[in-house]
Amino acid sequence: MTRIVECVPNFSEGRRRQVVDELIQAIAGVEGVILLDHEMDADHNRSVLTFAGDPEAVVEAAVRAARRAAELIDLNHHAGEHPRMGATDVVPFVPVEDLSLEDCAALARRAGQRIGEELGIPVFLYEAAATRPDRVSLGDVRRGQFEGLRELIGKDPARRPDFGPERIHPTAGATAVGARRFLVAFNANLDTGDVRVAKAIAAAVREQSGGLKNVRALGFSIEGGRRAQVSMNLVNTEATPIHRVLALVRSEAGRHGAVISGCEVVGLIPEAALLDAAEHALQLESFRRDQVLELRLRRPPLSEGSPIGSFLDQIAAGSPTPGGGTVAAFAGALAACLATMVANLTIGKKKYEAAGRAMLEVKCAAESLRKKLLGLGRRDSEAFEAVLRARRMPSSTGPETAARDCSLAAAELEAARVPLATAEACVEVLGLAERGARVGNPNAASDAGTAGLLAEAAARSALLNVQINLKSLPGGADKELVGAGLERLGAAVASAAERCMEAVRSVLNA
Repeated sequence: MTRIVECVPNFSEGRRRQVVDELIQAIAGVEGVILLDHEMDADHNRSVLTFAGDPEAVVEAAVRAARRAAELIDLNHHAGEHPRMGATDVVPFVPVEDLSLEDCAALARRAGQRIGEELGIPVFLYEAAATRPDRVSLGDVRRGQFEGLRELIGKDPARRPDFGPERIHPTAGATAVGARRFLVAFNANLDTGDVRVAKAIAAAVREQSGGLKNVRALGFSIEGGRRAQVSMNLVNTEATPIHRVLALVRSEAGRHGAVISGCEVVGLIPEAALLDAAEHALQLESFRRDQVLELRLRRPPLSEGSPIGSFLDQIAAGSPTPGGGTVAAFAGALAACLATMVANLTIGKKKYEAAGRAMLEVKCAAESLRKKLLGLGRRDSEAFEAVLRARRMPSSTGPETAARDCSLAAAELEAARVPLATAEACVEVLGLAERGARVGNPNAASDAGTAGLLAEAAARSALLNVQINLKSLPGGADKELVGAGLERLGAAVASAAERCMEAVRSVLNA
């Protein structure tokens, strides 16, 4: 699997386009790195560049950008609304694929050491890369900003950098390098120019002041004082979604006689965070994420037209569907394809003319089972998703609980019945594989055997899904019927598999 890390450095320049272009070029010139986004903010006098790629290449790009920023940005002549202590102010590494937060912390230490040693810029490690508890928070690291830090480095032991000289770089200041989870930079702009209102709202919503967890917020003046802004970093939008934050900001603004005039997202935002907000704003009921067209195109239901790579990615993803039941049905469909192949290698061959009619029957039955099993694969995912939806139904009142229990019982029964049908179909494929081995082209006996083994594994896998879903069913006739089917098919699989392998062995040993 490809290892991918994201890096989102913030630079203390948001007004000179040519300088930001130079920083972009420094990053884009590194092979193995993809520039994803860039944002310039004149009020904050700050730019945010987002790039990702191979870990080693991303570290190299971060160091090159920091070097170019040190050459082009002089903090002695910098002014803006946003706190800053360095030309390259902060360099966070974010895990994307096949990397842990600890891996990103190691990358941060490597990049920080290079910036400190090669560029002569003091580096402070923060968040997951922090070497001291008082440096986990970026706000604590940056306290005093460039001017305050200039007076304290080399004098105050608490401000001793992790890497680089114990003195401020005369123009590039100091840099914070760290590792963190993905965050959303989200700003709410107000219809007032009174920055005191923005600061009061920021104090009410940020976690540090007793507000919402996972929210960091500051109040700024923007547009030359015409509007005030609540600037926020949302560090976990799953636990504290955007709409919850926005509701509190809106409520606090109303207390001060202000309203939100607009919002901004700085940089990139996860798709799920926007869908969470949309579901809330639209008051959607029983909404499924795969109802979004683009998501469905990326994760189409199992069918003849599904790209195999897409299907494999869906299985490997960290979601419960498609799961074992769908994979069992897909494996059964593959076994049916092999049975069809054995038939096609026999039909029309003069040498095996006597077996032609029998193998034509095998071919027709196998093609039908292939379609049936693919359909069962789709139904298996749909059935389990229905269980998940039922579990999420409200149950605050008696009627709500009754409705939820009724929906859940029906969904769990279907989730048991579908893999039961899959196992039944796979037993039929086993019979076709046996027949192909006995009367088909003997040169394809190993293919018939593979079909049989695959069908057996698929059937047993499907029955495992029946067994686990059976536990959730309430006692009654339905549960007894499913249990009886489980027992019957377990015996049928063992018998059909033995007959199939006996037929294969007799041909191979002839």
